[in-house]
Order: sequence, then C-alpha cells, then structure tokens
Amino acid sequence: MTERDGEGYLSGQLLVAMPGADDSNFAGSVVYVCAHSAEGAMGIVINRPAEHLSFVDLLQQLDLIPEDRAINVPPNLEYMSVFVGGPVETGRGFVLHSADYFSADSTLAIDGSVCLTATIDILRAIAQGAGPHKSLLALGYAGWAPGQLESEIQANGWLTCPGDAELVFDPRVDEKYTLALAKLGVDPSFLVNQAGNA
Repeated sequence: MTERDGEGYLSGQLLVAMPGADDSNFAGSVVYVCAHSAEGAMGIVINRPAEHLSFVDLLQQLDLIPEDRAINVPPNLEYMSVFVGGPVETGRGFVLHSADYFSADSTLAIDGSVCLTATIDILRAIAQGAGPHKSLLALGYAGWAPGQLESEIQANGWLTCPGDAELVFDPRVDEKYTLALAKLGVDPSFLVNQAGNA
C-alpha cells in the first residue's frame, strides 16, 4: 500500500545535516526519510559507506552465497556498497530500492519510486539476480522520538529538500551531500555552523 504521511510530515524527503552538527553520527550526512508521523520518524543515511565490509562479504556471512564463489552481480545493478544507515539497530539490514521489487508482506512503499524492505528475502533475490533494478543496503537506521525531528529542524540542525530517487541511488556517494544542497540552490561555502559577530 502506498500512503504518504499527512501534511507537514517528511516521508520521502531528504534531510541534509547542517555543518557543525553536534552528533557525529550525522555530520555531513544526507538522510532519506522513510517514515514520519506524530509517533516519530525513521530514515536511512545514504552517503556513509561502511568501512571494511563489502556487499559480497555480507552475503557470505549470511550464507547466501558460498565463500569460495564471487557474487555474480546482474549487469543492471551497480556494485553495491554497504552503508551505515544510522545508529539504531546497527546489526540489522535495511534495503532502500526501486519500486520494481515488492513483497506484500515486507515492503514499505514510501513514494512512487523508492521502497524499503528489511528482510533477508530481498538480499537473497539480489544475490540471485532477481532483486530490484536499483538498491542501497544499509546497516542500522536513524530514528527520532515524537517531535524530536521537528525540534532539530527548528534548531537549524537540518535542511530539508524533496526526495529524489536519482540522488538516493547515485553511485557518487562522496558527492551526495553537495548534490542535495545544490537541489536547494545552496552553496556549501555559505553555510556556517555558528552565528557571526556584527
């Protein structure tokens, strides 16, 4: 079922961390908001690759491919990196993906072009070449209690911009922050992390 949250909520949008963010988990990050309501918010950081862990390593650890066989990535998939999706449930995998893959029991349709699935079935499908055309695998997620995200935005902790599947799945990971700011017409050099003196 595709259902966008009510007016004023940010499901399907991007959060761009302001410089000088107090939380090191989010410094320089771009977060895709998967769900936002009066009960809180949940999102996936889309520009922080996990160090020392490849997608192939993860599939081997989960026994989805034999350790002695390299994964045969379908030609329509970019090589998948593993991302640090946020500080909550860091041992659990979450896959943001294009809407061409859908499991009625486990897929959340966020907007018309991006979905979220958090079961091992999607990893198995990707390993077998039957997964979504575009995907991003993250370990963990970013979570906010009721009203917390709104407070952080009001305190100038985040900029918001419209969701963009092209940006979410863009392989130029190191440029996602700048690309998100460019969507807003913001030059990063003009952002400051503290008020100046007159």
